[in-house]
Parts: sequence; structure tokens; C-alpha cells
Amino acid sequence: MQPEQSPRHLVAVFDTPVAAALIRFGLDLGFRTTLLEPDPTVLQGPPGPHGDAVVADLQAAEITEHTDIVLTDHHRPELGRILKDSLTTGARWIGIMGNPHHEGPHLAALRKLGVPDDEIARIHRPIGLNIGSRTPAEIAVSTLAGLIADRNNRPGGFIF
Repeated sequence: MQPEQSPRHLVAVFDTPVAAALIRFGLDLGFRTTLLEPDPTVLQGPPGPHGDAVVADLQAAEITEHTDIVLTDHHRPELGRILKDSLTTGARWIGIMGNPHHEGPHLAALRKLGVPDDEIARIHRPIGLNIGSRTPAEIAVSTLAGLIADRNNRPGGFIF
């Protein structure tokens, strides 16, 4: 039985194993979920548990002030454009996966697009609680736990 959905909306960007786990667990946690994959040629296999919608762009994702956007790959060529566009949507929270001990490639991509540093600072990285996650499911659990903590104004361990 699915829990009653709240206005919470999770947009997982890029069809990756982490995105699949985010959507699977997000549905159980009451999020309306959307997979945003700008390149339909990389959708992994036949349609599966992709949540409530699969879209190709942010406009189709129907972003609101209740939306959390999570980019699940930091090596895709669309990275800068999607993050820049995300910053204009009114999304509640925007984050990107990546090792907190290395500068993320999103910084250079956004600066190249002329995004000011104060806007770039709105993007969360790392995106999950510091639980030592390694697998896609563990990364999804740590990310969703962090989002829930943030929504509930609780310290979630985003500090590394």
C-alpha cells in the first residue's frame, strides 16, 4: 500500500542506479517522483519503476516550491545547463552527487555559463548524510534521510 502523498516532489536527474533507488524509496516515503533524463537514448532498459513521470526537461517536471532536485551524475555534458536552469525554477532544494573532498565539475560548468558564485552556493554538495554510503541504495538512503531532516528543520549531518 502506497502512503498518502504530500506535496513533496523529488526530481532525480539522469537515469542512473542512484536515481532508480531514489525514486523507489522516494515513492515509499510519500514523495511524488520524477525522473528527468534529457537524453532518451540513455534510458536504462524497458520502462520500469521510474516513479510518477519520466520527462526530458525541467519545464515538464513541474517544479514547485515543494520540489527537491537531485542530480545523480556529475560527469554528464548537460550538467551545467540543468543546474543553471534549476536555479531559476523556485525549487526548494537543489543538490548534486560528488565527493566532498574534490572540487565538483559543476563549479567550472556553471562559471563558464556566467552563473554568479552566490547562486552556485545554493547547490548542495555533498547531498546525503555522512553514513559512509557506497552503493546506489545507500547513497539514496543517505540523500533521502538528509532531505527529510532538512524539510523538518533537523540537523541531519550535512556537515562533513
